[in-house]
Amino acid sequence: MLIIEANGAKIPAIGLGTWELRGRACARVVEQALRLGYRHIDTAQVYENEREVGDGVRASGLKRADMFVTTKVWTNHFAPNDLVRSTKESLARLRLTEVDLLLLHWPNPQVPLEETLGGLARAQQLGLTRHIGVSNFTVALIEEAVAKSAAPLVCNQVEYHPYLDQTKVLAACRENGLALVAYSPIAKGRVKNAEALNRIGARYDKTAAQVCLRWLVQQNVVAIPRTSKVERLSENIDVFDFALDDAEMNEIFAMGTRGGRMTDFGFAPKWD
Repeated sequence: MLIIEANGAKIPAIGLGTWELRGRACARVVEQALRLGYRHIDTAQVYENEREVGDGVRASGLKRADMFVTTKVWTNHFAPNDLVRSTKESLARLRLTEVDLLLLHWPNPQVPLEETLGGLARAQQLGLTRHIGVSNFTVALIEEAVAKSAAPLVCNQVEYHPYLDQTKVLAACRENGLALVAYSPIAKGRVKNAEALNRIGARYDKTAAQVCLRWLVQQNVVAIPRTSKVERLSENIDVFDFALDDAEMNEIFAMGTRGGRMTDFGFAPKWD
């Protein structure tokens, strides 16, 4: 598995996203992913599945040190003391002593960013997480967070797939030494209908989704596709035995627009 390094963190380039996975099905998918060779599992407080993710982690039989687990703090826990308390609750649900990466799930302008980052750094000092980062941050917010954080941030997790042009955010991450982690990397399944991706895939005997994930990995982007199907788990991780050439990469870049976003909420920041 390719590893993406950022500010001391070693993040497996393909992980399992668990948004909308619930109950025993969630635990089973996490366990099977880890048995198939995944080493990176992503969850969040607001997904309400941290307990099941933890069950899957334990059922896999893997050593804790051999996997990378991320969770995210929801915006109503951004006051520093509340952030630390809610992180301890996440760890209790996961039944882990620490996560590898703790993220702020979305920006929250109601709480000064400096205070929230202080809480995040405190959680790291207390040994609740090995690394810290942000999610759904714009270029301006990345720069503010890097300037105000007492501890190094390792990533910004954002929506990124061929339909969404994230050139500015990717450049800002690189300039500040952050990894970009892509959620919805196969555009919630939409890429399977993309003519260009299917045509490129036919050259390598790969699916459109595999071409899409390879395109991300070749940018040194971490991708966390979500699936509830075991056969898809195997497919999504099988992207390390071929490489796209520059013309193919550029053809896929050309699919992106600013309007290609699929996850947006009223509380979202003003996107780049």
